[in-house]
Amino acid sequence: MSIAITSPITGLAQTGLTSPTYTVATDVAPDINGKQVAVTALGGTQTGVRTHAVSDPFTITFFRPRTPKALQSANPVTGRFGTIPKNTYSIVLRKGVNYAANQAPEVFLARCTFEVPAGSDAYDSANIRAGLSALAGAISQQSAGLGDLLINNVI
Repeated sequence: MSIAITSPITGLAQTGLTSPTYTVATDVAPDINGKQVAVTALGGTQTGVRTHAVSDPFTITFFRPRTPKALQSANPVTGRFGTIPKNTYSIVLRKGVNYAANQAPEVFLARCTFEVPAGSDAYDSANIRAGLSALAGAISQQSAGLGDLLINNVI
């Protein structure tokens, strides 16, 4: 199965947002190895939140490695592997935010990067999935807390 971002996206709890949803449209990613959506409409109560515009972006992009790396053969004498290459995947959120009155928005950028050791995708996929499941669950569980942290710097 590949990345297929379906619309609408149901947002998680955040202080000041009630039942947030985000209608998205397929967009062209900045790189051929990415898939991107732009937020075109909002649902729920999200007072002051803006949808995507060229000068005020609201996009989510998923990237895969440009050149996937494979695990090389072990040293025939020692049976050990040298440096284990990593395949890097990422998710990037770009959201225009205002910082003062009468100013053009600046971009709030959030990146989540995954470095997967070559070979583990075939040899230990269950633990990759378990790690991702735990991460997604922790972010889901702490969505409002993470939002509060980014606003008031209290951890």
